[in-house]
Amino acid sequence: MNVLQNVIVKQVLTERSKNQLLEKYHENKVQLEKECDQLRFELKKMEKTKKFQSANLKNHFEKEIHTRQEKLKLLEFQIEQLHMLPIGSELKEKEIQGIVEVNVGDKWEDIIQTRTIIIKDGVVAEIRER
Repeated sequence: MNVLQNVIVKQVLTERSKNQLLEKYHENKVQLEKECDQLRFELKKMEKTKKFQSANLKNHFEKEIHTRQEKLKLLEFQIEQLHMLPIGSELKEKEIQGIVEVNVGDKWEDIIQTRTIIIKDGVVAEIRER
């Protein structure tokens, strides 16, 4: 019998992966800044046409802008934290589902152990069972 189990995927921080993460964070940051600018532009455009109720419309746009600004703050925090992390640190990337085979006579404690896959520069470096 096979059962599904959560498997943690961690990435070992190397110079290469650190640079890739920084690049990804900066790209996301630029995208969010563009979205904020676009929302501000659209709000001004809509206010000039006065086809919609400005109070509701303005609140909606401000909420969207605020949401993106909060994401920007989080990205800035993640960039700061990444700069502080030493090379060799393990970062939890995601959780995936894995299939575990269960047979009569297997030790249950061995089956329910947490499994972790360690990735280093895009290659599986280790599989841990704890």
